Formats: sequence, structure tokens, C-alpha cells
Amino acid sequence: MVFSSTVFLFMFLPLVVLIYHGPWFKDLRFRNGLLLSASLGFYAWGEPVFIFLMLSSIIVTWMMGLFINKYGNRKKIILFVAVTYHVFILFVFKYLGFLLQQVGSLPFHPEIKWNIELPIGISFFTFQMMSYLFDVYYKKAAVQKDVFKLALYVSFFPQLIAGPVVRYKQIEKEIDHRVITKTDLTEGMERFIYGLSKKILLSDHLAFAADAVFAAGERSVAAAWLGGVCYALQIYFDFSGYSDMAIGLGRLFGFHFSENFNYPYTAKSVTEFWRRWHISLGTWFRDYVYIPLGGNRVSKSRWIFNIFIVWTLTGIWHGANWTFLLWGSLYFVLLLIEKLTGATKRSGISSHLYTITVVTLAWVIFRSDSISEAFMYIGNMFGIRSAGLTDALFFNMAQNSAFVLTIGSLLSFPVYKRSLEMIKKQAEGPELFLRAAVCMTLFILSMINVVSSTYSPFIYFNF
Repeated sequence: MVFSSTVFLFMFLPLVVLIYHGPWFKDLRFRNGLLLSASLGFYAWGEPVFIFLMLSSIIVTWMMGLFINKYGNRKKIILFVAVTYHVFILFVFKYLGFLLQQVGSLPFHPEIKWNIELPIGISFFTFQMMSYLFDVYYKKAAVQKDVFKLALYVSFFPQLIAGPVVRYKQIEKEIDHRVITKTDLTEGMERFIYGLSKKILLSDHLAFAADAVFAAGERSVAAAWLGGVCYALQIYFDFSGYSDMAIGLGRLFGFHFSENFNYPYTAKSVTEFWRRWHISLGTWFRDYVYIPLGGNRVSKSRWIFNIFIVWTLTGIWHGANWTFLLWGSLYFVLLLIEKLTGATKRSGISSHLYTITVVTLAWVIFRSDSISEAFMYIGNMFGIRSAGLTDALFFNMAQNSAFVLTIGSLLSFPVYKRSLEMIKKQAEGPELFLRAAVCMTLFILSMINVVSSTYSPFIYFNF
């Protein structure tokens, strides 16, 4: 079940919200029970078998947390065992098939076909369980003795499938004590509609042009750049749209998640881009990998090694393909160069153009099925084995996507946000009216597209 499906929008969500806010569910214990049941049902809708995998991992995490809290003198060993368990589960379902395929493709080994199905959201809920264990270990969060409350934290449906990666310490108080205000309800629904419209009205339409160009056997320079830019915007509105919906849904039930995106395409360096993109994942690797390794409080060679480890893991986290490893390695090199040369402090149009260019090239690697395809596509972008400067594909896709591409480019900057701030300085009434009008318009347009469109999962469901 996805947030942009008719089942979710017209059945699941209205039913859960109606029961949750009904007069018969005032007790927080019942509300937590409802959310847990709804979340498990939400996951079981698409993953009826793998729900048992998630539940068993929750039980293991709950027990290991209790052991870490109780046996302080052995907590390092217990943490090691717990992390090993979670890494092993990730390895089996996400990487084992790929590894066996690589071995099977060797000349001295017979080719074997392996197809291990990937449980949706396993990277996200596994990282959440690991963050809980780390926080209990470092005494940054109290151990949760109620397995059902821990299960609610892990399986809560707004952020279960594609994040953001929510830390337990961020919501541990809200599990037991939360008050939902009218502001939570109105702003939560507003945020959900914004996210839904990003996915339906922008990302899905940009996908047509991006998919057509990436699938083409031959492409011109202009078509290659058009496809790269369309995919860069597609993945941004797809993933940030999901995060907006998750944050909005969380507020409808009294939970406040941290922001996951902050207009990353306004960045003037790659370093700044990664402070603004997928913030929850970046801070996860910073707090649980980079800092424990010593961060920048070590020798220069060790510091470089720490950055290398973080970006190797970041690449691998996204999937079992050589392209993701290359993608992570590219960012390791770019970030290292910026930090060593002081380029992170530069500003201006040239710095912004440099950032957008290298990020777009990196997205081509990320999007490609193989390294050879990525190099061929990037070669086309610079005129190598391309179909000329322009071609029919470019003109066709440019004509079909011009309007959405223009709107998407504008909204990747805080244009709407700043417009509301300017109006609010004059008077709050017009600002509220504009927000209501925009939300209603976006909702109607999104509903029309939802009813008439086919199934379109979020990009990060694959990770």
C-alpha cells in the first residue's frame, strides 16, 4: 500500500483518522494499540510474509535493549551481537543475491540465477532499530520495557516504508505523552497534501521524460542533459514528497518528525547539498559511524579513512549494485576535495552551477543499471557517441515536460515559502487564504491524477 493509492487515500487513512480521533479512543493506550494494529496491517497489505521478519527483528531488538540496560559490564558484547544480527539480516535479503551472482559470473564458476526478494522498507526500519540500540547503549535514550511501544516506534506506518529515519529519542516522550492541537491537524494535513502533490503532479510526470531518455538506445547531448535534469527533479520530489507526507501524517497522530530535506538544489557546494538532502540518513551515519570512528579529531589519514568508510557504506546502503558503490565513492572524492581546498565556503552562481552539475552527473550513475550504461550516458552528455546536439527525442520530451520541468525547477527553490512569509508580514489573513486555496487546488488536482493514473511506487521503495 502506498500513500498515493486510492486504497490508502479513500479507505485506510480516513478510517484510521476517524477511529483515532473519535470520542471512544481518548485513552492513549488504545490509541497506541490502534496505530500499532493499523501499521502492521499497512505493512502486511503488501508484505504479508515479511511482516514476520520485521516482528522477529523487533523482538530481538527489544530483548537486546533490555540486556544492554541490565548487564552494563557486558553491554559492548551485547551491542555487537545485536548489530551483527541486523547487519546479517540486511546482508541476506539485500546483498547476498548480488554477491552470489558475482561469484556465479566468474569464469571458473558455473552461472547460477539467484533471486532473493527484498522486503520493502527493510533498510529504514533496520536502521531505526539499530539507532535505538545505540542510543540505549550510550544512555541517550531510556530502554523501552514495553515491546508493544517499541513495535509502534519501528512499524509506525507514516515512516515505515521510506523514512525519514526517525530516532527513538525523538519520539520516546510522545509515545507515552502527546497532545494533538488544531495546529497539528491543519498543518499536518497541509503538509501531507503538499507531499502528495509533489509525488503525483511533479515526480510522476517528470518520470515519463526521464525514463524515455534513459531507455533510449541513442540520445543527443541535449536529450541526455534533459533526462538527467528530469531525473534529478523526479527523485527529489518523489523522496521529499514522501517525507512531507510522513511528517504530515505523524502530526495528525501527535508525532513530530525532524525535517528530511531543506531545498538541497539551492546548495553551493556538494558538502552543503548533503547537509540538505536526506538529512536523517546523513545524521545517522555521522552519529553512529563517523563520530565513533573518531570523526575529524584524528590524524589526517585516519580522517580521510573515516570519510571513505561513511561514503562506502552510504553507497552500499542504497542497494546491491556496482553503480551505488561508484556513486558513494564519487561523493567521497568530491567531498574530500572540497574539505581540503576550502571549497565548502565558496558562494555565488558559479558555485551553484558546479554543484548542480556534479549532482546531476552523480544521479545518472545512481539511476543507471550498470557502470557501463552510466559511462555511456555521461559520454552522451558531453558529445561522446551521442546522436548530435539535438534530436527528435529531445524535442519530443522537452515539449511534453516543459511545463512540469519549469514548475519543478522553481519549486526546488523556496519560492512559495518566501512568498507566504512576505504576505504574512503584511497581514495574516491573506496568507491563510492563499494557503487554503493552494491546498484545495493541489488536493483536487492530485485526486484527479490518482484516480486516472496507474500504480506508481516511490523510488526509495527499492532501497
